[in-house]
Amino acid sequence: MSEIQFGLDEQDEKTVTLQFKRYVSGISCKEYYGNVVGLYDEFDELDNFDGDAISGQKLSKSHSGNNARVNQPLQRGGRDGGPLNQRQNLKLSYGLRDWKNENSVKKMRSRDLQRATVRSLDLYSAENDGREQSMDEKFTQGRFRKLSDELDFDEKWFPLIDYLSSFGLKESHFAYMYERHMPCLQINVASAQERLEFLLSVGVKHKDIKKILLRQPQILEYTVENNLKAHVAFLASIGIPDSRVGQIIAAAPSLLSYNVEHSLKPTVRYLIEEVGIKGTDISKVVQLSPQILVQRIDNSWTSRYGFLSKELGASRENIVKMVAKHPQLLHYSIEDGILPRINFLRSIGMRNSEILKVLTSLTQVLSLSLEGNLRPKYLYLVNELRNEVKSLTKYPTYLSLSLDQRIRPRHRFLVSLKKAPKGPFPLSSLVPTDERFCRRAGTSVDEYLAFRQDLLLKDFANKYERK
Repeated sequence: MSEIQFGLDEQDEKTVTLQFKRYVSGISCKEYYGNVVGLYDEFDELDNFDGDAISGQKLSKSHSGNNARVNQPLQRGGRDGGPLNQRQNLKLSYGLRDWKNENSVKKMRSRDLQRATVRSLDLYSAENDGREQSMDEKFTQGRFRKLSDELDFDEKWFPLIDYLSSFGLKESHFAYMYERHMPCLQINVASAQERLEFLLSVGVKHKDIKKILLRQPQILEYTVENNLKAHVAFLASIGIPDSRVGQIIAAAPSLLSYNVEHSLKPTVRYLIEEVGIKGTDISKVVQLSPQILVQRIDNSWTSRYGFLSKELGASRENIVKMVAKHPQLLHYSIEDGILPRINFLRSIGMRNSEILKVLTSLTQVLSLSLEGNLRPKYLYLVNELRNEVKSLTKYPTYLSLSLDQRIRPRHRFLVSLKKAPKGPFPLSSLVPTDERFCRRAGTSVDEYLAFRQDLLLKDFANKYERK
């Protein structure tokens, strides 16, 4: 791939090249479901809209209001559990400098604090990979002594720390786990190994163990026979394929802390009996949003059902279809997420009946960024493709396609071949695979891909110059 030449120095050229590679690869296009369990089709852009549609609901109770947890009533701090006790101020070397001030910690939502902390830890580790790669892969006595001096780590913990370091955990991660749930570091290394080996055996990836331990360190305390096997059996009982069990656990490790009989099964019954999800669809719903098993859904279902039925005149059948296709709907804030997107569709001339048709067909629209996604696609639809808004009711999939990777390249390519119609551009030509699109256009896939790459390169160069 040719690099962009602007007369920049070597470092700038490397930066530009890296940015362009990320730009053309569409890295951000599939972030919406996360990188663990997203069941999106090949046309979805699935942009993340920075969480503005996600409500701040805690994950502490089942739908019935019970907090039935296994083994013991574990305190929850952050998104998936465990208290955040500020017993000691961690030094900057542990990557937690943003939360040194205890008052600022209290002001942050616990979920946001955990997410930001984990990101900070990962960034810190990435910055120090070069230094740490030169050291022995095993956790050295010197590095453990540093933790011991700073946080009073017991010498008896060293074998466990040494073992867990094989999953990529570093000093900063152990410091975080200590502050989050110190008892997890007192586990016998043989017991920890048995539990983590079991998770690996059911499909959890080695690289996901670190993330799981940071989100739910209590997992080290859960026994295989009395806890882990029961939860894996539960997932199998609701139709989760063996190949997906590990991904479900990695996406929502806190489900292992909920009692199967008193929490998880009642949640599934509520989805079937109260919400109206078909029993045969439960597996798909859980794979799309594993968090639905550990979030209180009675209030979220009632409020969103009432809002959509009143705001759009949606029937229960329509709303159930939306939840089955996109269960994340139950987690989106009405005021900050759902309503602004409905109002946007109204602002471009869509009636409530048309909005309902679009949302029933493509509920993911409620997850897309207004300014970074929906508005640019609308402007391209009317200004470049010369289509009317009502065409979206027939082809709502248009809103899920990438403007840079799919819509603009195909339109411009047909224009370059002089095969684009003079009137409204047919949105149906944007949906098929590249192979079918090129076959209809009477050209080769290689020719189209080369055109698209050149177009992306020019667009990127223009954006870079403007910056």
